[in-house]
Amino acid sequence: MGDMPTALLLENIHPFAAQSLREHGFDVRTLPGALSEDELIDALDGVDLLGIRSKTAVTRKVIDARPDLVAVGCFCIGTNQVDLEYAGDHGIAVFNAPYSNTRSVVELVISDVIGLMRRIPAHTAHMRDGVWDKSAAGSHEVRGKTLGIVGYGNIGSQLSVVAEALGMRVVFYDIEEKLALGNAHRMCSLKEMLAISDAVTIHVDGRPENTGFFGEDQFEAMKDHAIFINLSRGFVADLDALQRHLDSGHLSGAAVDVYPTEPKKSGNHFDTSLAREDNVILTPHIGGSTLEAQESIGHFVSQRLEDYWFRGSTMLSVNLPQITLGPCLSAARIAHLHANMPGVLAGLNHMLGSRDINVTAQSLATQDELGYVVTDVAQVPDETSMQQLCAFKGAIRVRTLQGSASRKK
Repeated sequence: MGDMPTALLLENIHPFAAQSLREHGFDVRTLPGALSEDELIDALDGVDLLGIRSKTAVTRKVIDARPDLVAVGCFCIGTNQVDLEYAGDHGIAVFNAPYSNTRSVVELVISDVIGLMRRIPAHTAHMRDGVWDKSAAGSHEVRGKTLGIVGYGNIGSQLSVVAEALGMRVVFYDIEEKLALGNAHRMCSLKEMLAISDAVTIHVDGRPENTGFFGEDQFEAMKDHAIFINLSRGFVADLDALQRHLDSGHLSGAAVDVYPTEPKKSGNHFDTSLAREDNVILTPHIGGSTLEAQESIGHFVSQRLEDYWFRGSTMLSVNLPQITLGPCLSAARIAHLHANMPGVLAGLNHMLGSRDINVTAQSLATQDELGYVVTDVAQVPDETSMQQLCAFKGAIRVRTLQGSASRKK
């Protein structure tokens, strides 16, 4: 409950996040690009909260070097850049923004589908070369065409609705059972979906098992003259296989926004052989990069960090047991993260009782190997009580948060 925390925000996170954190009393430092592992360790000296996007990796080495780090905010959808389990085991909460840029990604996919169906990249290249190629050859309306969506989560399902509104037929494939929206049809197999789709777009998450998920066999199974779109993860699709199918004429176009290896900073050199293809749209990982989406993400994740720091609330944390908490109306709140084992709650309450600390409210949640108990108490725990709480069997991180009753005094 001492000094206010320090937050470090990297990778051009929207200014709203820094503004919100400062308004809540945080000392905020910002850096424009991503940092390497060693650079991040140096930058985290004295930092309580870290904000990143997709290019900065929070590895075991980083966590071991900076064990006092309290929370990481991923100002993006993905969290595969953070070792989530290791972070949780060391008391570091991780939050992300799973919904805030969904619409931005959907709109870019729709624009890619229309642009590729009308061969806009090819026509643009011809015009730049001074060639007037006024022809309808290979150009199509999207109305009546079939869009195949691989992964029917937040983005895939909203894309389904928008595409259907344009008159497209929507089919999708997901390894989990998902409720189809509108007239979308769930396919029993990926191969079956690929065979009938005029456009295929990937929207899977960053779990390691998705590496190389879409390769030669999947491209081979696609319908002749179909188009391919990937705005999900760079390691999901085999771009060499994609290029072969573009060169052979099997596929008529592609849009790629994510790549297996990407520069860490805007303005850095980047090269891909796909740039020499005819009907291809290449974008620099901007699927969710609209001002509206980035402002929404800045608001959402900064609020999660603020709620965790001041209230102990783990709502929408991706690696800790989730407890939604309002303001503490008592003198103090004890947030106790521990190994999930029998007897912790009873032991903590016995210890508090032995110290004559009255419990006014309590919440407990467990998730896999972790347990999280938050206890509002009528008296601010003294140093000896805190030492006992921290020494309690299985304790990982213990924080005492000031309550409103204490602030009024």
